[in-house]
Amino acid sequence: MNRNAQRLNADIKRVLSVAVTEVKSSTVKNSLPTVTRTELTTDLSYCTVYVSGCDSTKADKFIKELTLASGFLKSRIADGVKMRIIPELRFVFDDSLDYYEKINGIINSEGFVREKTNEE
Repeated sequence: MNRNAQRLNADIKRVLSVAVTEVKSSTVKNSLPTVTRTELTTDLSYCTVYVSGCDSTKADKFIKELTLASGFLKSRIADGVKMRIIPELRFVFDDSLDYYEKINGIINSEGFVREKTNEE
């Protein structure tokens, strides 16, 4: 990925991080949405936006509401990022936090934790 694409990814993520908190959908507003990363295609026509902020049981509705608000979010990108063409937004639920909690639970379980020995 070249420097320009990295800059655009960072700028879009910065703008969308603020804009998703302003979406007026009750599902999105009540779940503290967070943009974890963005990925632009090489021709800059599509942007995959990874979001988290709700439990995985509500992920489908969460993504659907964000997709409905994509026009508003694209207008925010147009205002905040200098681009010739504003990319179409594709939203993907990022479950890496759920995965982290699962792994952390396994590590902290009784069968996995080893006691430290004092070797002095």
